[in-house]
Amino acid sequence: MKQPGEKPSFITPVDIADTQSAQRRTLLKMGLASASGLSLGGLLAGCGGGSDDSGSAPPVVVAPPSTLISSFAVAVLPDTQFYSRYATSSESNQYQRHYGNEPFAAQTNWVARNAATLNIPFLIHLGDVVDQVGKPEQWKVADSAMQVLEVNKLPYSILAGNHDVVNDLDYQGDQSKGTDAQRVLANEPYLQWFDTRRAQRQATFGGRDTTGFHEYHIFTAQEQKFMVLSLSWRISDTAIAWARKVMADNPSLPVILVNHQLLNIAADAVSPLETDYGKMLWEKLIRDNDQIFITLNGHHHGAARLTKTNNFGNPVEEMVVDYQMDYQGGNGLMRLYEFDLTNNQIKVLSFSPWVPMKPADTRNSFDRAVLTEAKEAFTININFAKRFARFNPTFGTGKATVASSLVDQARAMVLKGYTEPAVVEPVAPKDADDYPKVASTVAHWRFFGGAEGAAVAPGARIADVTGANALTRDGLNKGGIVGAEAGDIIWSSDRHRLSSAPGSVSFLNTDKNVPRLSYFVTDPSAPINAQTFATTGYTIEAFVKINPAWDKTKHAWMNIMTRDGKRGDLAGFIGGDPESPPLLFAISSLREVQWEVVPDVSGKRDALSSWSGEIIAGTWVHIAIVNDPATHDTVMYVEGAPVLRNSSNVVGLATLSASSPWVVGGGSWDGARADGFFGNIGEVRVAAAALAPGQWLTARRA
Repeated sequence: MKQPGEKPSFITPVDIADTQSAQRRTLLKMGLASASGLSLGGLLAGCGGGSDDSGSAPPVVVAPPSTLISSFAVAVLPDTQFYSRYATSSESNQYQRHYGNEPFAAQTNWVARNAATLNIPFLIHLGDVVDQVGKPEQWKVADSAMQVLEVNKLPYSILAGNHDVVNDLDYQGDQSKGTDAQRVLANEPYLQWFDTRRAQRQATFGGRDTTGFHEYHIFTAQEQKFMVLSLSWRISDTAIAWARKVMADNPSLPVILVNHQLLNIAADAVSPLETDYGKMLWEKLIRDNDQIFITLNGHHHGAARLTKTNNFGNPVEEMVVDYQMDYQGGNGLMRLYEFDLTNNQIKVLSFSPWVPMKPADTRNSFDRAVLTEAKEAFTININFAKRFARFNPTFGTGKATVASSLVDQARAMVLKGYTEPAVVEPVAPKDADDYPKVASTVAHWRFFGGAEGAAVAPGARIADVTGANALTRDGLNKGGIVGAEAGDIIWSSDRHRLSSAPGSVSFLNTDKNVPRLSYFVTDPSAPINAQTFATTGYTIEAFVKINPAWDKTKHAWMNIMTRDGKRGDLAGFIGGDPESPPLLFAISSLREVQWEVVPDVSGKRDALSSWSGEIIAGTWVHIAIVNDPATHDTVMYVEGAPVLRNSSNVVGLATLSASSPWVVGGGSWDGARADGFFGNIGEVRVAAAALAPGQWLTARRA
């Protein structure tokens, strides 16, 4: 058993028997062997990819010659970080405890089991292998899942995402910091768990750069060769030069370029949005390398596609996909890219092999095994021979050995015996009043009405829809604040696409180190100050967008909303950080949403929390926190999907006094103002009931 910090061991020929025995236990535990009707021996023999010492060929499906096509598929794993994290004992083994199996292992087992049938010669991982780089237990989960591919001789590429490196600085146009060139390689867990020696055991491996972070593979499918060039988080100029040389040394190979970050998704959740980092890669690596015909990346939550034209007048298809903010940290969703050389098409299937494995009584409306939206299921028309003619004039179709579309076959496999839930598409608001009114509303603040970009003047009032709990922008530089100005909060027309309020307020110039912040407060006499919701339960909703210039050194633990006071002054409080308020609705140093409250109970009590995953800066999100009055379970929802980390037995929300105000856009520490928000806050609603999704602000009026 590996100890923390110990270099991981890998499979060698003498270890195969032990590994197969361990693999048999894993498969039996997951129910895969019995579900597929295959023994482990049948599984190992049936999976192709890479070299096979047995010399046996994949089975050929017999079909009329006129229907056969030349086609193969590449499997793609987007960010697996939450699968690695929540399969650990430190996170209560949430997947195993609730479902009896785990999504990461389900993905790699499915690919290994079906590689021969679906003619899958290769798998691509898009990075963020784990969520917390310093947690060995998470690396062990990833190690085990990827070993499934190694045991079954299915080659793969892998790269380090921002969560897989010790210092994950975003790209700010400066290549002198945050790249592979500035890392202490001996301290990087990624290079210990997925080192060059491990990669070399794959038949497709071509090489790595001197840092070990970037690699390339060459695989053969349908008698044609392709290169997969995988570049880890924040590639240096030196490594870019290495990547260019790799292509120059293999001038006839079509290249699939893989990064963790390249393309983003716009606020409409559909349109592609170019990033500064992606533009840098386009200029330094892609546009003058005609071999690159596809780029794949994760990191940004959602999916989008962009077609660009390179220096030679040829298309480059850029695609982003990342499901980590979906239900259950991604719900096992992944992709299959079919390259149909006969019909000159690339077909994309987005699916989850894990969803049908879940016990039937655990499934709900989020459990879709196959995604059908246009951004998830699409076909790219590409004349391969013409597209590659400039650098590979002999590129051919290869032998027609496949009976029918591999994507169609895979879809049928996944859906066999499984009924998809009904899909409800969100509807945009028709007007500013297009939202469900609920009688249990205690306060509803809608931030709009001023001129675009104009300051929200200190003392300005934000009406409460109920008329009872108006907010006021507090005076400048109170409670220890330094340097705040009127322009630190401005009116904005920017909003979440599902918010009917026609605007928001933007908090600017926030810096916790000064400290500089501005915020809104309820009046000392506001009725909401005294409410604890202990018997009614509650629903808190907010639309927020983190400023793209967010910097954890200035903005970590910034507050969306709090209640004033020190929780250490509450009777019976025994927890940590007694200087904190009794309620924290905040953004952590990892850009996670934190909902942490002290319950309204007698006797000893501590703060209880719910946590989201990482929220990407520059993207609007709707957050709902729902507390059930009967069970007192609290569940956080981000964009409608419940998060993995929630809390139980949370009775109400403690308050220090009936005159302790609620604060929007700021908080406090040890009685002084602190932790101001940086970004946009749209409408916020507090209801004294556990509202169903059809009653949320993202729904429409009856």
